[in-house]
Amino acid sequence: MKQKQEPSLGSIAKAIYTINRHAKTAPEPQHLYFIKKEAITRLLKQNYAKKIGLHFSNHPKMSNQHSTLLVKVDNYYFHIPPSKEDFRELKHLGTLDQNYRNPQTKMSLSQAKNIVYRYIDWQPKKPKRQPRRQYTSAYFTPSSLGKMEWPPSKKHRHY
Repeated sequence: MKQKQEPSLGSIAKAIYTINRHAKTAPEPQHLYFIKKEAITRLLKQNYAKKIGLHFSNHPKMSNQHSTLLVKVDNYYFHIPPSKEDFRELKHLGTLDQNYRNPQTKMSLSQAKNIVYRYIDWQPKKPKRQPRRQYTSAYFTPSSLGKMEWPPSKKHRHY
């Protein structure tokens, strides 16, 4: 039986970086942010990622300042939503520090998604097939004229 090979930590970090970069400009980024958070959460559980501290977000929600959790994965830094425990256990680093810069990376979004999907063991939901509807025209009414039963029944026989 063939065993599934886990992607390397470096390739997972690059993939998350690529997904995050695309999510920032995507018209509907929810799924990208979801898989980013899932991957980072799993990396934290497996001790492949490290929580650094809390940052004030550069994008306040409805004019309210909020904090994000800074996480280091390999040579990359990411922000994810913090838990209540994070506020109790981690140091608040204040405003976003520009010293935490990520290395420039070239990877296609599809390749990045495949790496992260494999790592988090995520399967896309198959779209449900809609049954094909029979085409009916509002202008055409089928006629029973000219339709004949075959073989003809006994009551229609005229000998």
